[in-house]
Amino acid sequence: MKTLLPVLEEKSNVCTRLHGLETFLRQRIRGQNHVVPRVVSILQRGELGLTKPTRPRGSFLLLGPTGVGKTEITLAFTEFLFGKEKLSRFDMSEYQTQESLGLLLGAKLGERGTLGMAYDRSPLGTLLFDEIEKAHPRVLDVFLQILDAARVTMARGDTLDFSGFYIVLTSNIGAAEILHIQHSTHATLERHVLTRAQQSLRPEMFARITEKLVFNRLSYDDQLEIAHLLLNNELEFLRGKGFALTADKSVLPFLVQRGFHPKLGARPMRDAIEKLVGDAVSTDLLTGGDGRGLLSVDGNGGFLCVQKTDSNRDASIKQ
Repeated sequence: MKTLLPVLEEKSNVCTRLHGLETFLRQRIRGQNHVVPRVVSILQRGELGLTKPTRPRGSFLLLGPTGVGKTEITLAFTEFLFGKEKLSRFDMSEYQTQESLGLLLGAKLGERGTLGMAYDRSPLGTLLFDEIEKAHPRVLDVFLQILDAARVTMARGDTLDFSGFYIVLTSNIGAAEILHIQHSTHATLERHVLTRAQQSLRPEMFARITEKLVFNRLSYDDQLEIAHLLLNNELEFLRGKGFALTADKSVLPFLVQRGFHPKLGARPMRDAIEKLVGDAVSTDLLTGGDGRGLLSVDGNGGFLCVQKTDSNRDASIKQ
């Protein structure tokens, strides 16, 4: 019994921590309520040791248009479980030729390869492979090994164990249908996109992925919520640098108008917020200000500006 106590205590601590996972992801992800519980299910089993020791902790194929949360949910759950630094990201557009296999595994004996360097940083975490459909077939063979046995033999001869990792593959397969089909149910759209993905990816690879998820496009209301989150994050970032700002009620509608894009999702919104808020602070500093005050839309409605106030203590959006 004594030997079991540390194990039981560790499981209890893990269970306690996992209770907050779904709430954390819902705070970070908008417009994908159908995705979050399925991601949480895989992560819970992985963290509780309920997956086979010869396979990764879990694997995901995330499908959908750009800017809808595929990368963001990966960043979020990695941060929650391991810390931000435990995510290694690979752009598969850089691995489109047979020679790129050497980039991944090391071209010759003694070279580490990008996969080996990621493993060296930490023997656990998340490996994110973006736009998996662009990878060369020889590169895809590596994923078959990882998904099936959680092991890969590198060019220098050593075998790496990836059983401590979550593997995330993203793809834009079927994205056009998601953007243009207006009146189908999500279930119908999901079946259609998964069929496309199964036809495009190798069957043996598709079958080895634990969970396949189709992300919705973001509605205007979804992007409005995301803009609110991004603006608060930007104000918090600036506050950390000593620039205490509040934002009046005109700022959020102005940013949404400038950043909303029906096809590109949240990325243009993030870019617009970072640029427009950053420009306002820069202008204020360059004209003798201290980057503190009330963030508002200028009288002509063309840009944001910083107005001086008596109190600069609150750096969140006024409701």
